[in-house]
Amino acid sequence: QVQLVEYGGGLVQAGGSLRLSCAGSGFTFSSYAMGWFRQAPGKEREFVGAITWFGANIGIADSVKGRFTVSRDNAKNTLYLQMNSLNPEDTAVYYCAASRAVYSRLIDDYDYWGQGTQVTVSS
Repeated sequence: QVQLVEYGGGLVQAGGSLRLSCAGSGFTFSSYAMGWFRQAPGKEREFVGAITWFGANIGIADSVKGRFTVSRDNAKNTLYLQMNSLNPEDTAVYYCAASRAVYSRLIDDYDYWGQGTQVTVSS
């Protein structure tokens, strides 16, 4: 059974940091590109950042560029999102996803999705 599970969400003050993790199982993690998406209340799900199976950057959303970093550890079947200098606009449910596409920022190109983890940033 394919499964992606996000960890590390929570409540943090503006300017703080959080590190999210996503554990994958039931598929060949090391053969998939992995991405992070987020969805704020009343808004559509949007791309945050992603990484190829071999560790190359697929892209970072302009809204988080310079603050967020995507990384992965294939030996642990784990994807990470380091979030620094958080602001209230970063409040959202964060989802990890797996894609058979080599490079993609498109939601429709991602095959497997986690249930999401809530990140809330207060002032």
